[in-house]
Amino acid sequence: MKYITTVDDKQFLVEIIDEKHVSVDGRMYEVDFESVSGQPVYSLIVNGRSHESYIQPGDDAWQVLLRGRLYPVKVEDEREKRLRAAAGGGVAETGEFHLKAPMPGLVVAVPVAEGEHVKKGQVLVILESMKMQNELKSPRDGVVNRIRVRAGESVAQKQALLSVQ
Repeated sequence: MKYITTVDDKQFLVEIIDEKHVSVDGRMYEVDFESVSGQPVYSLIVNGRSHESYIQPGDDAWQVLLRGRLYPVKVEDEREKRLRAAAGGGVAETGEFHLKAPMPGLVVAVPVAEGEHVKKGQVLVILESMKMQNELKSPRDGVVNRIRVRAGESVAQKQALLSVQ
């Protein structure tokens, strides 16, 4: 099965060859991928190199924490990709966007203020989870409408942190 995988606005063609082999943009990798004790923590071995990752499904993308960095990862099969393109999908450029916590954690900082104009990719909240700090960024340009959390506050997964208009 082939999948179009989008990570940080970059697309990759991923094909699952068999249980232990994956092709990414035509390059073959030997992989071993296992959940650790049924938790959202995974052991990933790629071509003999070991990695630990935290993977959680989000509202519109998987949230993948790997080597201290949080990646929103959208995975679609070829058919879904064509349907979304025909429908004009993506993050709405108008209306209110609610930034939600991709995992439970502690708010380390909120480097923006209500009423502040922000650009796509600008850090809105720094969230610590599993002893790693994760920068949660704006998916589009806009104005910070309402901040619902502050530094030092614990948050639950999918809790609204702030909104951008």
